[in-house]
Amino acid sequence: MPSLWRTLRRGVANLPGNLFGMVKLKSQREIGLLRESAQLVSRALAEVGRHVRPGVTPQELDGVAETFIRDHGAEPAFLGHEAGAGTDPFPATLCTSVNDAVVHGIPGDVPLREGDLLSVDCGVFLNRYVGDSAYTFAVGELAEEDRRLCQVTFDGMHEGIAEARDGQRTGDVGAAVEAHCTGYGIVEALCGHGVGRELWEKPQVPNYGTPGEGTALREGLVVCIEPMINRGTAEVTTDDDAWTVRTADGERSAHYEHMVAVRSEGGKPEILSTFEPIERAVDTVPYQRDKQAATA
Repeated sequence: MPSLWRTLRRGVANLPGNLFGMVKLKSQREIGLLRESAQLVSRALAEVGRHVRPGVTPQELDGVAETFIRDHGAEPAFLGHEAGAGTDPFPATLCTSVNDAVVHGIPGDVPLREGDLLSVDCGVFLNRYVGDSAYTFAVGELAEEDRRLCQVTFDGMHEGIAEARDGQRTGDVGAAVEAHCTGYGIVEALCGHGVGRELWEKPQVPNYGTPGEGTALREGLVVCIEPMINRGTAEVTTDDDAWTVRTADGERSAHYEHMVAVRSEGGKPEILSTFEPIERAVDTVPYQRDKQAATA
């Protein structure tokens, strides 16, 4: 009785001290709610994308996102989020990271310029479930080396997603990302994660690893797979604001993130978020879509 076994396995996995790494497996109903949240955050990123152009400030984009999210019956997941003792709550709806900022950038009042890379991470709470996705936008026309960086990061994400199958491990996901992004700086200090009613759940999903190692992936697990790839060194620093993470050498970084549900044995991973509305909204898509078709 496979359905009974899946029910029992889910119950055991949600108990403290379980054998599956204390991950929280989701029912089909919960995955449906997570899909709704993921779709909303995708649409919020598309609304932001419609306003990305030289001269616009990240603060203005943050206002666009907050209004859109609240108008659609949800709450910003990042606004007021506390990362730990000694750190002020995050003060904005979006993380906006420009050029050498990798992630967690606080939206500021410096206008975007032609040729900038803008990585936007967005989260929502809808019906008590999280949507979380990130996209690196081209501000006007990009230099070819920045297009290559975006392409490698985008493709690396989809290589990792393809390994997010029942019976695989987080090391398989990370190894796939790492193999594709060889020659670039793969940020090891930051990683993907489980997601559900909380923004960050177990397991951690690094963007490097060894096949067959790490936490086991089981049907019902929902994770965020999000390579953060630098043009230079993998080393990063953190600004005095205790949030903004930057490349240590000042080179540019790209970041793409999808929410992914692990399906039954042999099943293809389901990408709950989507970049399609973003791609329709922007003037410049900084990558070719070949990998997306293979894993969507």
